[in-house]
Amino acid sequence: QVQLVESGGGLVQAGGSLRLSCAASGRDYIEAMGWSRQAPGNQRQPVAWISRVGRTSLEGSVKDRFVITRDNGDSGKNPVHLQMNDLKAEDTAVHSCYAEKYDVTYWGKGTLVTVSS
Repeated sequence: QVQLVESGGGLVQAGGSLRLSCAASGRDYIEAMGWSRQAPGNQRQPVAWISRVGRTSLEGSVKDRFVITRDNGDSGKNPVHLQMNDLKAEDTAVHSCYAEKYDVTYWGKGTLVTVSS
């Protein structure tokens, strides 16, 4: 079982920046990690993904504004960070971290990002 703890959400004005972070609760060998988000009334959508070796993928509407990074240090907590720049009202959503381990996907509880226009 992998437990994920997210932090960094909040309220920001359009054009501003936020940094989301997510860490595993224990020492786990985790393959890929990423972020998805769900806006009110919408389905959850992928935002960003990063493999254990640092290969990344970002959804089209954020690829020029967001950066995903990951620390594979000795702690085993595998913190992953999502730097979100030039935020827009349409980025308002609950952003959830996920981790992939042995074909199982684990999810964090999510953190709310609200962008005011």
